Amino acid sequence: WGERFGLLPGGAKQRGILLHAASVGEFNAASPLIRALLKTYPDLPLTITTLTPTGSGRVQLEFGEKVFHCYIPLDLPGLVSRFLHRLQPRLIIVMETEIWPNLYLQARRRNIPLCMANARLSDRSTRRFQRLPGFVGEILQTPAWIGAQSDEDRDRLILCGANPQSADMTGNLKFDLDIPASLNERGAALRARWGSQRPVLVAGSTHEDDENVVIPAFAGLLEKQPDALLILVPRHPERFARSTQLARQAGLKTELRSEGESCSSSAQCFVIDSIGELMTYYACGDLAFVGGSLGDQGGHNALEPAALGKPILLGPNMDNAREIADQLLASHAAVCVSDAQDLFAASDRILRDLNLLDRMGQAGLGLVEQNRGALGTTLQAVKGVLSRSAVD
Repeated sequence: WGERFGLLPGGAKQRGILLHAASVGEFNAASPLIRALLKTYPDLPLTITTLTPTGSGRVQLEFGEKVFHCYIPLDLPGLVSRFLHRLQPRLIIVMETEIWPNLYLQARRRNIPLCMANARLSDRSTRRFQRLPGFVGEILQTPAWIGAQSDEDRDRLILCGANPQSADMTGNLKFDLDIPASLNERGAALRARWGSQRPVLVAGSTHEDDENVVIPAFAGLLEKQPDALLILVPRHPERFARSTQLARQAGLKTELRSEGESCSSSAQCFVIDSIGELMTYYACGDLAFVGGSLGDQGGHNALEPAALGKPILLGPNMDNAREIADQLLASHAAVCVSDAQDLFAASDRILRDLNLLDRMGQAGLGLVEQNRGALGTTLQAVKGVLSRSAVD
């Protein structure tokens, strides 16, 4: 709570780069950029702020003491002023759609350049922002540079008041995933423990709306493919117990990651009650369902399984990444499912047809490779802003 009120914990270093990634989704997009900043500016302190505990956990798990982490203060003038006065960053980078009025305006008053990286703006947010054109326009005039995920995002941001001269289309940083060479090897080793020939469906970043569809669909799949395994990866730690309860209520023999990194060969559902391991378990699977897409959450990162060459199932609500979802569907790397019957039918068909499974996986992998490049463009823009700031 001290951090929420702008009080920095011990270890904070001034005159570095401040990067804000609200939660897990923003952090996943920022991860390659963070690595590039650490390599490019080894002498500049790098502070990462998050809004959620899950985001905080991912920062500490992935980067540890390489960066300084704290929570972003509540967006009130006095608290933000205290925070920036104590940190005195040379540059602020805000990921995606995070528009914090006092943070932006305080940065401008203190002549701290601010960049928006991987910026996106939905149609719904655009309509909402247009109701307050003067206020939102003043905020969006603040960034020294905006890197939009798509031409549509850039146009929406400009429509809401961003400076056209400062806004570029960079593409999506999420395409610049850094996949360790050892990840597939680790996935294969884990999978060998429960039976490498078993068909495996991985449901990643799930919410209750997803699980209320995925679990019954998988129970139906077991009637057709009795050796199938469901790996269930809830989005939020506070839901681990509930996800386990839902699986067991459906009659699935369920084991937990906290009991071991692999389940037994007799398990039907393996609940990953840990954070930061989704990619490892995507690598273990044959087919991936991306959560947040069957409720009103707007969907989560479908590029993670695509980058691992996995066929993908998506619910109809992918508003948080509509362009990516459309690309995956158009390239036949993904299939849209709307209910348990859809999910059962698609899973059964794909898991039975190894040629189809391979074609879909290769299509997703190809899409990721074709769209890499946002990281280089973003890093170049950051260098330019820092250089101009040093001159000023």
